[in-house]
Amino acid sequence: MIARALGQNLTSSIVQDLGVAIVTGTYSDRNPFPVEAQLCRQYGASRTALREAVKMLTAKGLLGARPRQGTWVQPESKWNLLDPDILGWLLERKFSPTLLTEFTEVRLAIEPLAAALAARAAGPEDKQAVRDAIERMRAAERGEDDPLASDIAFHVAVLRASRNRFYAQLTELTSTALRFSIRTTNRYKGVKLASVADHKRVADAIIAGRPAAAAEAMRKMIQEALDLIVDHEEPAPPRRRRS
Repeated sequence: MIARALGQNLTSSIVQDLGVAIVTGTYSDRNPFPVEAQLCRQYGASRTALREAVKMLTAKGLLGARPRQGTWVQPESKWNLLDPDILGWLLERKFSPTLLTEFTEVRLAIEPLAAALAARAAGPEDKQAVRDAIERMRAAERGEDDPLASDIAFHVAVLRASRNRFYAQLTELTSTALRFSIRTTNRYKGVKLASVADHKRVADAIIAGRPAAAAEAMRKMIQEALDLIVDHEEPAPPRRRRS
């Protein structure tokens, strides 16, 4: 059991290290992806552990591999951007307002509807989770909870309260991106804490069973975040320019 755990930890460490190296552009035509023997020496890993790591990176779309052709880094268009690991590595490699803008646009398409669905379908436990998240945000204002974690807990609670299995699957991805998004938008606003009042408007509408009000309150909150990010974005492609 201990040996297996150590092997899994080593594999995870290799995945993390190689994943970051790939998305930061370490490997290129001039510096191709290393061969298996070289990586085994580099990480002090067995071929089994190394191959498992490569298999995981291949499943994420970062690597391609074929017999007798070796292993290579796939173009970014092949990467699974819905994978929380990849999104986290991308956001960490070099802060990208454009990437954050695109993710916030996805949130704008999803979370208002999730709030409306929650207002229709949430059960007692779901509503309590939303209430608890608001209480955590209030506690964060008093310095008794983590502002970032409590904010993320609210958005995750709403996604789960929608009772939509596909939205529920987005909680890990949302949590990963929100860690960057919330810090960024709060910095742009010049505040350290999210507005509890804005979040409570969403929560109150969900708990009262008012779908339209829940959707609109969530939409306004995310649109504000999107506007902040776009306003601070570097010169952008034409589709980002405002009319």
